[in-house]
Amino acid sequence: MTFPTLTRRAALLLAAFALAGCGSLGGKPDAAASAAPIHVMTSGGFTAAYNELTPAYEKSSGRKVQTAYGASMGAASDSIPSRLARGEPADIVILARPALDALVAEGKVQPGSQVDLVRSSIGFAVRSGTPKPDISTVDALKRTLLAAPSIAYSASASGTYYETELLKKLGIEDQVKPKSRRILSERVGTVVARGDAALGLQQVSELLPIQGIDYIGPLPAEVQRVTVFSAGIATGAKEPEAARQLIRYFASTQAAPAITKSGLEPAGAKP
Repeated sequence: MTFPTLTRRAALLLAAFALAGCGSLGGKPDAAASAAPIHVMTSGGFTAAYNELTPAYEKSSGRKVQTAYGASMGAASDSIPSRLARGEPADIVILARPALDALVAEGKVQPGSQVDLVRSSIGFAVRSGTPKPDISTVDALKRTLLAAPSIAYSASASGTYYETELLKKLGIEDQVKPKSRRILSERVGTVVARGDAALGLQQVSELLPIQGIDYIGPLPAEVQRVTVFSAGIATGAKEPEAARQLIRYFASTQAAPAITKSGLEPAGAKP
């Protein structure tokens, strides 16, 4: 017995039913892999640890993370406040705690979503191969700043402290501020490595990864300013639950080794 040849239309219909049946028998696509990415804005202080931790999180969770980098404060076009003002996508923002709290007050970050991640100290660096000046005491620091032909400092938390408080505390503002330059949209260490400044001041975690500089050490304890960097969930977050999970990961003991290696101290550790 022979069967009539299938028409083209019938063959296509049978193929469609077969595909539909296979789809119902097979598993669903991995939900994490097909989900929207988590958008993060992070400032420089946490960047070195963040860049090590994020790929591990993506691998373990199957969730992609998209990152925008910028300063905690200031009007530079790539600063976090400027990015948010332009409406760039953000689920998480990571920046200095005072700046984060200011974004909460402005309605840009959800109240109560703030989680402290790390404590960050300020340090100095010089170009590789040049003499390392003494900054081990307050008096030595004053002599070094007075002797330096040029000084670069950041446009974020450490630089704000330097230009508004530290020089006044040391009593050398009039002599030192004119030869100091505030660096926008670039790492201070990069400027020092090029030879465009003899001495550079920034968060230790932002100096350590830069090639071409030698880290001198931190500010003396009497004039040190420790900044807490914290994460919060943006008001316009599209993936708030995924954002909370990622923040928990950054604050976990699992993340502590990468944080410590980058020159930071986990916020959960004892000061």
